[in-house]
Amino acid sequence: MYTADFADVYELVYQVRGKDWTAEAERILAVVRERAPEADRLLDVACGTGAHLEVFARHLGHVEGVELAEPMREVAARRLPGVPVHRGDMRDFRLDGVFDAVTCLFNSIGYMTTVAELRAAIGSMARHLRPGGVLVIEPWWFPERFIDGYVTADAGSADDRVVARVSHTRREGRRTLLDSRYLVAGPDGISELAHLHELTLFTRAEYLAAFEAASCLTEFIEGGLTGRGLFVGIRK
Repeated sequence: MYTADFADVYELVYQVRGKDWTAEAERILAVVRERAPEADRLLDVACGTGAHLEVFARHLGHVEGVELAEPMREVAARRLPGVPVHRGDMRDFRLDGVFDAVTCLFNSIGYMTTVAELRAAIGSMARHLRPGGVLVIEPWWFPERFIDGYVTADAGSADDRVVARVSHTRREGRRTLLDSRYLVAGPDGISELAHLHELTLFTRAEYLAAFEAASCLTEFIEGGLTGRGLFVGIRK
């Protein structure tokens, strides 16, 4: 899904778009500690390049990550020496031990293609929680909130590089296709990247049913980090 070239510019792209990884991670920590004040062990599933995980590590005694895309996992592992960053698929990963909190952010859950996969992923995450532990998932858009044909563009700079991004999103039934093109300029010249994200529109009821099947009491927080809301479950 993610190439080494894209992993190299991933955070720059979203930094230019105004994403604040530190503020988001601190918001998630507040959500967790409101429900489990003693929480000190956290697992971040689909941790990407480890930008959120790095913040979690500053505030908690023990953190780990899971990431399927090897180029992204390698960036996270280099960034966080001593922090276990496992290669794994959210649908069926199995780690030793349990955690006080498990997170899956930035609509990574949307890469599941069916309700069965959604349930498998949420079940896998919940299995790694102690009773009373907190599961926080940031969903992709609900079907009624998705805008078919949405286009956007961003450009900006950070350090010695400049990036410009344009994107177009379309819907095919439950499936959404987010087609993005990037121009990245730096001291060595200009490169062009393209990335097609395929994400699935699940209903709020389908998410809630998946949490229930995973033995979690669940609430939905409107707005959340990026306008898509947050599902917060407590393991029974």
